[in-house]
Order: sequence, then C-alpha cells, then structure tokens
Amino acid sequence: MGATVTYDSTVAAGVGWDTVDVARDWPGLPPLKGDVTADACVVGLGGSGLAAVDALLDRGLTVVGLDAGRVAAGAAGRNGGILSGGGAMSLASEANGVPRADRIALHHDSDIELRRLEAQLGPAVVERAPLYRIAGFVRGPRDDAERALEAEHLAAMRADAAVMREAGIPVEDYEGEMGRGLVLPNRARINPAVRALKLATHCLERGAVLHENSHVTGIESGAVHTGQGTVRARVVLVAVDGKLDAILPQLAGAVHSVRLQMLATAPLSHRILDGPLGCRDGFEWMQQDAEGRLLIGGGRDQYESAENTLDDHPTAPVQRWIDQQAERAAGEPVRVTHRWAASVGYTPDRRALCVPVHDGVMAVGGYSGSGNLVGPLAARTAVGRLLDGADVPGYFRARV
Repeated sequence: MGATVTYDSTVAAGVGWDTVDVARDWPGLPPLKGDVTADACVVGLGGSGLAAVDALLDRGLTVVGLDAGRVAAGAAGRNGGILSGGGAMSLASEANGVPRADRIALHHDSDIELRRLEAQLGPAVVERAPLYRIAGFVRGPRDDAERALEAEHLAAMRADAAVMREAGIPVEDYEGEMGRGLVLPNRARINPAVRALKLATHCLERGAVLHENSHVTGIESGAVHTGQGTVRARVVLVAVDGKLDAILPQLAGAVHSVRLQMLATAPLSHRILDGPLGCRDGFEWMQQDAEGRLLIGGGRDQYESAENTLDDHPTAPVQRWIDQQAERAAGEPVRVTHRWAASVGYTPDRRALCVPVHDGVMAVGGYSGSGNLVGPLAARTAVGRLLDGADVPGYFRARV
C-alpha cells in the first residue's frame, strides 16, 4: 500500500497541533529587555520548564522564565501527545544498569505526575485513553524481515508486561486490527501545544514573569545571559530537552540531540484508534484526534545518521516514509495538511538527566522521546535538589 503514496512537497511546514484556537490565538510574550533580578530563573518554557516555574512559585520564589522561541515551539508542542507511564527504559532488561526497582518507581512516580497534570488542566485537555504498544508495523508484518522484527519486539514487550503485572501496573495483551502487542488501560493523551500554553497562562496568573524570543547566550552561577539582557538569580534551572548539548556543551557526552518528525492528515473517513499508539520500540507513534485527523511520527530509524542532528526542520526522505505509514495505518489514501519536526535529547542508557552544571544551576533533559511526564517529574526533582538538597532518584542520572 505504501508504494502508492506520492510525497506532496507543496505542503507548507506547520505544526498540526497549532490549529486549535488556544494555540493559534496565543498573544505572545515580550522578549527580555535589560537586566532583571529574581529568586530563580528557568531556561526553557516547555512542559518541564513550566513545571519547574510552577514548583518554584509553590515555594514563594519570584521566577523569570526564558524561551528562545514561543512557548511550546520546541518538542513540548511538537511531540506525539502521548502521556505514557515510565520513561524510555525497558523494565525487564538489565542492560542499562539501572536497578529494576528504580525503573518501576519511575512508572509509579510518572503516574503521580499524570494525576497532577490532570488536576491542573482538567479532562478537556488531559483525556484518559488506552495506550497501545504494537510490536511491529501497524496492520501486521509485510515481509520476513518485518515478521522477525515483530517477534523480537513482542518477546521483549511481554517480558516487560510480566514485570508490570508483578509491580501492580495495569497492562493487557493486545491482538487486533492494528497488530500484536500490549495495551495499557487508562493512560492519557493531549494536544501538547494546548497543554504548554495553558500551563504558561497558569504560571503567569500566579505571578511568574515569562519571556519568549529570548535566546540564551551564556549560563553561569547566579546569571543567565541573553542577547537583550541578563537575569540574575540565586538558582537556575535549564529545562531544555532538544539542543541541551548545544546550550551546555559540558553535557555533550551525556546527551545528544536527535530530530523527530511528524505530520498531520485531513480527517479520515472512519475512526481507526480510540487511544494513542506506539510501535516498533517507540520508533513510530500516532493518535487520531476528535476531528478524525491522524497525527503520526517516526522514521528516525530508517535514516538514523541524518536524524542525529541539531536541525529541527522536516526532510523529504523521512516525511515520505511517514506518508507511507500514515496510509498503511489508515487503510485508505490520506491527505497531509501539516509537516513538522522537533529536536529532542537522547541519552546512551535512555535515563533522563537531572544534573548540576554549576553551583546553583541544574539541568534536566535527555528524555529519549518520553518527556511528557518524565520531563515535569525531572524538573520538580531538580527544584527539590536546588532548594533542599534532596536526593535525585536512581531512575535519573544525577551526575556526568
């Protein structure tokens, strides 16, 4: 089926999530101009950065937040909108050296973060839905290589499911029209742009001072410098997932930037999904929104060397591949309306970073494609470390 898809290069780059009113009509925030002083400064106004702002406000601190672009202009507003449990680490495999108890704890703690987000934003934004994890390509394997890949992933997924059941994490086997794998009931999905912009509004209403289009040029103990001015603050939290290795070169060995690409289609003729879906060990993901549009991403593994980059613009080869997967998932021809990409951070062992970089400066990132809940959890952990000297859980990397 995929061979019949013709890549339409005339579709303008644009983020499919931004078509809703709250994103399209966002009034914008002024850039930083001049020098200011606050108790705390947060760099990056995505899901993790805004969680940090919120946590710092809870402590009664004055907070200035900075973003190089618009709130949610990076991966926080361009991802698949899946609120899954845990991070990118396998529960059954011992390959990364993180104790299993820590990996299970991440699942439970990220579920607490989900309930917190749900309480903040309500069910209209955080929609409970089953999460499907498919072993191979959607709608079954096509050739011997894909069949072998499906078998390998399915065995690993069932091993993870056994650990989940022992830990009290709800999970069921799945075999249906979309393929074979697992389903995690009562997970959740979001429009990520809406999530971030509503959180930003919430932080502004609580007294935070937030600046867009304020590119950071340097970070040191007690100060964050931009081209337009400097924020002087007792504590600094850098919450930038993609391009974290460019902003803080000292982390280059611990995290690297990867480009993830997505597209959105016009509404399909019928509903194919009642919840978000990930397949092939997270290399492909999708969900169908209330209007029937398919929002789908992936293909990095097909062009891996090219996708290990700081560039965050969509490319024709990967977009062509996603076109084919969209039609395969839909079971019908699709019309693409939006194409976009984002830069995210990956770590060698898929363990997110929550690390000091200077006195009074912490950095979080490297969510390895699983940042919608792990990111805010890392940010709140970093706030506790900065203000209280609290320990960093073993499911985060606490030093580099």
